[in-house]
Amino acid sequence: MTRVFIVDTDCGVDDAIALLMALSFPDVELAAITTVAGNTSVENVTRNACLTLDVAERDTPVYQGCSRPLIGELPGIGGLMGSDGLGDASTTLPITRRKIESEHAALALIRLSRQLSSPVTLVALGPLTNLALAVRLDPGFVQRISRLVIMGGAMYAQGNASPTAEFNFFADPEAAKIVLEAGFRDLWVLPWETSVAQVLPWQEYDALTALRTSKAEFFKTITARVRGVLESVFRLPGMPLPDPLAIAVALNGHVASESAFLPAMVETAIGLGRGLMALEWFPQHSPNIHLVKRVDFAVVLAMLWAALSDSQGRR
Repeated sequence: MTRVFIVDTDCGVDDAIALLMALSFPDVELAAITTVAGNTSVENVTRNACLTLDVAERDTPVYQGCSRPLIGELPGIGGLMGSDGLGDASTTLPITRRKIESEHAALALIRLSRQLSSPVTLVALGPLTNLALAVRLDPGFVQRISRLVIMGGAMYAQGNASPTAEFNFFADPEAAKIVLEAGFRDLWVLPWETSVAQVLPWQEYDALTALRTSKAEFFKTITARVRGVLESVFRLPGMPLPDPLAIAVALNGHVASESAFLPAMVETAIGLGRGLMALEWFPQHSPNIHLVKRVDFAVVLAMLWAALSDSQGRR
């Protein structure tokens, strides 16, 4: 039976890898990609999604969404993933000729949730601005999404955008608060700490980039800058894969090897805690998220090999 996915993304390097993984699964129909500003401008994000579809040779429709958070401006961009979000590699890639859909991403999410006949899995890989707008515009949207998987938040307040907050939640805390409190019936969150607990070893990375496929060459091109910074500046033993881990959780129910069903809230006040995901480890309120504490990285690695080898995704 075909499963229907929608991916909302601020398409940077790891988002592009995640999209290739989703597109490689034989029983998954990627009904749409919706884009949001985050890793880079929404225009760059939309182009990056199209470039990824070009490499995958797929015709998934792309809907451009919000260019800024609900309140204020985006935090500084152009860091690890370069000014274009693809490790400054976009100028070396063929120009995409894909046509972008005219409908706004938030409206497309609402319409597709009504029109698609199969249960919809929504995967959010960037700031949650488009999702928050969809929730506010149509309260029934929440009940029409069978499963929502988010890459975002920091479960132990070990942030990468501030001392306490992960980038996606920090970029639009109001949107994150709206989405987490909306009442999605099956909501999974892959936090920052889980994504850095198990990384892609450089030896494995080198083996993947040695594959003779167009997808592996694309992977090598967009990750070259990231690899250099992570290895030489941060001296990491491998590459964190936050968005690929989130997509893997959505694709394969066995990937989340340890999780906890907990109440979660998001701090929106201006200050050191802005964007913090606050968890009740000893719950006093009703749980609203499944927090992914650990993944089966061997399964994720097999899925990544399958995606870059042009072979079918593995269940």
